[in-house]
Amino acid sequence: MDKLKILIVEDDFLSRSFLTKMVKEYGDVEIAIDGVEAVEAVKRAHEAKAPYTIIFLDIMMPRKDGQTALREIRELEEKAGMSALENCKVVMTTALGDAKNVMGAFGSQCDAYLTKPFSKKSIDDQFRKLIPDFFK
Repeated sequence: MDKLKILIVEDDFLSRSFLTKMVKEYGDVEIAIDGVEAVEAVKRAHEAKAPYTIIFLDIMMPRKDGQTALREIRELEEKAGMSALENCKVVMTTALGDAKNVMGAFGSQCDAYLTKPFSKKSIDDQFRKLIPDFFK
């Protein structure tokens, strides 16, 4: 695995810029500013037969929140015939660390959850945990 295909979904410019800087060493980074753009980006990636490896998905966004977007992304993967092992990894990112949001994120089938502010180490740890083959 040479490079990962990464999607950052974040409505806040500073958070989006910060996260992009932290993950760009792992591969090609694309940006969506809300859940609507995220679902469209995932659809296009599937149509091009080049799905994302990992998505960093903010929970609280205008137009479509991250949990709704994640449910729609998982439905797209299911319709494409992908197994749970083939699905992209999704890391929910949010300033909300309360139990309701954490459980809701995992109920929507996220793979990990990071509470802002997060560090470079916490991002690196997620890559190592979720995509261990990349580091072999």
